[in-house]
Amino acid sequence: MKFHEKIQNLRKEKGLSQEELAEMMQVSRQSVSKWESGGAYPETDKLVILSEIFGVTVDSLLKDVDTEIDYQNTISIPYWVNRGNVYEYKSERTFNGLPLLHVHIGFGVKKAKGVIAIGNIATGLISIGLVSTGFLSLGLVSLGLLSFGLLSIGLLMAVGSISIGAFSIGAIAIGLLTIGAISIGVYSLGALSLASRVAVGDNAYAPIAVGRKVRGVFEFIDTSGAGDFSSISGQEVKQVILDQYPDTWDWVAEIMTWILGR
Repeated sequence: MKFHEKIQNLRKEKGLSQEELAEMMQVSRQSVSKWESGGAYPETDKLVILSEIFGVTVDSLLKDVDTEIDYQNTISIPYWVNRGNVYEYKSERTFNGLPLLHVHIGFGVKKAKGVIAIGNIATGLISIGLVSTGFLSLGLVSLGLLSFGLLSIGLLMAVGSISIGAFSIGAIAIGLLTIGAISIGVYSLGALSLASRVAVGDNAYAPIAVGRKVRGVFEFIDTSGAGDFSSISGQEVKQVILDQYPDTWDWVAEIMTWILGR
């Protein structure tokens, strides 16, 4: 097998694209493409790095023989790259073709994709990064089923400065059930609360509005001197919620009335 065929096969066995290998090698994608087409050979220092990444001997890469595993290699299995301002680790063990752990961080666009992904841009079942997507996602900008971040979008739950999700908590919260300084949703709890059904807060606007300043069809105004909503009966508000919106889950009604008096 020729050198260019070996490089291509080894790259695919590692599950790397030409762009990913080029980034690890700190060369252009065109350079990798030329190596794999037989149009060019890498320099000696690049050959050494290739052997480290693929865990094979340099001799077996160059000679017209089968590649030989380099048992002294401590980089490729599992392989890691730590050169300059880039760090990458990808576990050898995989699940459905994805590494169990992929870490890829450094300056620039560094993408990590794995069951657990940690990177500048991370995608995984559990993902942590500046921009992250996954089942459980943590990042400055995060998208997932459970999402935590500065800007957080969660299909089920979102927590962040700006959060959008079915259950959303944040300075600005938007969703089905929301808690925040500015809270916008179907059921909203916050300083400024806007809702299509129930709003509870200092300023509340909804068909069922509970607060100090309210506007709605059913209005419950706090008249307590302490401003702690103790003058409003939580049981009464809950009954109105369930009467007007019988499809409301009981635990949602409990959350919406937990700060009220009994």
